[in-house]
Amino acid sequence: MEIEKILVVDDEMFVREFLSNILNDHGYITEMADGGKAALEICKDATDIRLIVSDMNMPEMSGLELIKELKETSSRIPIIILTGSDEISLAINAINNGASDYLLKDENIQETILHSVEKIVNAERMREENERLIHDFAINNYELGKANYELKETLDALKISQEELEKRNNFIQKTFGRFLSDEIVLNLLDDPDGLNIGGENKKVTIMMADLRGFTAISEHLDAESVVKVINNFLSPMIEILMKYNGTIDEFLGDAILAIFGAPLSREDDTERAVACAVEMQLAMKDINEKNVAEGLPEVNLGIGVNTGQVVVGNIGSEKRTKYGVVGRHVNLTARIEAYTVGGQIFISEYTYNDLSSEIRIDNQLQVEPKGVKTPITIYEVGGIKGKYNLFLPENNFEELLTLDKKLPISYKVLKGKHTSKEVYEGFIVEMGKNGFLLETDGKINIFDNIKVAIDDELGNKITQELYAKVVKHDNSASNIYLIRMTSVPDEARAFIKKLKG
Repeated sequence: MEIEKILVVDDEMFVREFLSNILNDHGYITEMADGGKAALEICKDATDIRLIVSDMNMPEMSGLELIKELKETSSRIPIIILTGSDEISLAINAINNGASDYLLKDENIQETILHSVEKIVNAERMREENERLIHDFAINNYELGKANYELKETLDALKISQEELEKRNNFIQKTFGRFLSDEIVLNLLDDPDGLNIGGENKKVTIMMADLRGFTAISEHLDAESVVKVINNFLSPMIEILMKYNGTIDEFLGDAILAIFGAPLSREDDTERAVACAVEMQLAMKDINEKNVAEGLPEVNLGIGVNTGQVVVGNIGSEKRTKYGVVGRHVNLTARIEAYTVGGQIFISEYTYNDLSSEIRIDNQLQVEPKGVKTPITIYEVGGIKGKYNLFLPENNFEELLTLDKKLPISYKVLKGKHTSKEVYEGFIVEMGKNGFLLETDGKINIFDNIKVAIDDELGNKITQELYAKVVKHDNSASNIYLIRMTSVPDEARAFIKKLKG
């Protein structure tokens, strides 16, 4: 078999050599270019370049600009874009502009790039072989004087069959992967329209599950430990989602976006979503036991569930397709999840009204999420009855103990991903494992996220990196708030344990 030549494009020499060595070690021939312009010159004169692997961000010409220039020269060379950014919008932009794949530069780059290269090279071989077969058949048919009409019909049928087979194979590999059950995949492939780009308006139940405070935790871990924590979390969660026939739409770092009711709708989509959320929360006990056994930090999960009409279908281009969901109810689900702290499940009023199974409601709140014109009610789910019979512990908070002496603290309010400049003072008057009562005259609201600094009695800094969320306001005392901790550094955890005696 012919050895494939791959052009590696990156403005950093060590990256070019690193990628070339990976490909060379697996039987490919590589050529290197230090930028997009150099790559265009090579492609102009070379006819044996099978594939291009290019960095997204380069000084003279970006990876996207390289794709556009290649299109203008009618080049059919597929291109894989590499980037250090995990922003979904950048991936969609790259694929829509003609990239054959979009890969993140992370610790798994060797495995992912080899998998992507093999997949694209095999697809190109199949395409060229199909074109050669079609060409050969056409020549033979012409040489026979175009007399055999039945042979022409066979050729047309073979061409259509080969194209459909290639489209279906790509559809399975790129759209579904490991994220759908065999039942759903077979159902879609049985539908002739299942492969078309486009979507439909459909009622679904959406779930957003996110590790609360994980960004702060990860700042104190090395890359290998961060990946281990995420994998320890994702592996059982995927199994649970598959068990309840959930469709995984996206992995967003330490979060999962899943849908119930697409591609296949069932009468119990909403019940299954809520039951799945409860089982996911129950699974966190085993996940944290595994983390502790491996010397990793414990993590907490927040889950938001919402039901509504969305656009669901195949998003992208003919080269790259993703089965996904878009619409305002997707954004609302993320907003609802943001109100949670570890161990909580919040569902929207739309989900609550759509349920036929009886559920245990531990709390209900009226909130005004960003982008929503009128306040909505969200419900904290503690369990679901009926055939599922799944329940969380009734008290998420450990009993708070009154401190012998008020503990002074300072805190800042977080606005999105940014920390406010204003520093507020307050006192911890009662303390538990997961939270505390805060006495403060500072400006603070329910659901605010705060960053807390604690000093000991001698003025020594214990931590400036304790993250928490305001979950309740004591109406009988205007300056007393119930706080739930979402990320606690080891030194702060030890100090709190000592405080409680």
